[in-house]
Amino acid sequence: MHVIMLSWEYPPRVVGGIARHVEDLAKALVKQGVDVDVITCGHDKAYEEEDDEGVKVFRVSFQNPSPPDFITWVMQMNLNLMERGIQRAAMGADLVHAHDWVVAYSAKALKHAFNIPLVGTIHATEYGRNWGLHNDLQRYISNVEWWLGFESWRVICCSEHMRQELSWIFQLPGDKLRVIPNGVDPTRFAVSPNEDLEAFRLGWAAPDEQMIFFIGRLVHEKGVQVLLDAFSKALAYRDKVKLVIAGKGPATAYLKEHAQNLGIYNRVFFAGFIDDSTRNKLYKCSDVAVVPSLYEPFGITALEAMASGIPVVVSDVGGLGEVVRHGVTGMKCYPGNPNSLADNILTLLADQRLCDGICANATSDVLTKFNWDIIAEETSQVYDEVHEAYRASPWAVTRPRWISQPQETVPPEYSRYFAHDTV
Repeated sequence: MHVIMLSWEYPPRVVGGIARHVEDLAKALVKQGVDVDVITCGHDKAYEEEDDEGVKVFRVSFQNPSPPDFITWVMQMNLNLMERGIQRAAMGADLVHAHDWVVAYSAKALKHAFNIPLVGTIHATEYGRNWGLHNDLQRYISNVEWWLGFESWRVICCSEHMRQELSWIFQLPGDKLRVIPNGVDPTRFAVSPNEDLEAFRLGWAAPDEQMIFFIGRLVHEKGVQVLLDAFSKALAYRDKVKLVIAGKGPATAYLKEHAQNLGIYNRVFFAGFIDDSTRNKLYKCSDVAVVPSLYEPFGITALEAMASGIPVVVSDVGGLGEVVRHGVTGMKCYPGNPNSLADNILTLLADQRLCDGICANATSDVLTKFNWDIIAEETSQVYDEVHEAYRASPWAVTRPRWISQPQETVPPEYSRYFAHDTV
């Protein structure tokens, strides 16, 4: 099967979690015999075309007028994605797989121009991110998300929480939705045995301090403000603790001011953007990782911590509550509740035996439940399901004649609808 995968981010262009998801999924699908083209945005530090472990990556360079706003930029990007997508689809694509609303326009165009089915993955919703729709831009984005769901033969989401959210917000029928979790590749978080972690750790915390680690975008929905409140309480009970916050975002200035107002700024290390190597070493050096999100369809950072062998505390919200089993593979706190978050952090900081057991169980879950090979197999099954339904539909015999693809026979039950020759 030849699949065209559309995504607005793919390494080294990393905006959020979609980039790693698409990369790992595409590579795992290739191992299972799927021919995958990824068409994505260009990047000045990457080739326009490359073979990435079997995945054919096509990065479109932008030669567009400067857009006045984000929506215009999205439209121009989709025109560029479509230009390259047409070239690839004309060689005989079987299916288009779109990741999130940002590429919905080019995905729909390829679907209808080549009469091939579309599968959509909706990673999050505008409604969920903003706890409702409060302005015209948010309503427009939400409408495009519905549109992608409507045009898709199947919609993949990452958690049962997201399945319920999509069903409720967009009224998507149950037989169209498929829940397939995100995964993690533990090898991405390995640290060379030659690394001097003790020396590295001294750059972040004193030898007698325990470390709490957060990594993610600094936006309201990630709940870092709740973490700061919780850390202030934790310091009242355990003063030899340092909090490292890695990431950047529009809330950076507010969070720094909040830490100063709480009187804990000297105990918080705002690291800004960090590379993968630094991230991996921080995971290894930290005592606890925290994911205090207020909205989280899945929570890939929780899996990263689990894969790194560090106990994690998460908010019991969205997909995070499905990833972590309380007291078994991590700890769960009430979302938006600093006292609950502080209590769980303090529990782990004070009980090494509990931490060891949690890390062992978390490693087992990473290998058996959140393994990309398993996830790719489930995704491939969705592709097969869609393609089987497609071949039994009128669409399969109305494909443009100029598409370079072997001729197919009309299924007998549909032959009465077609008086012309089959393609």
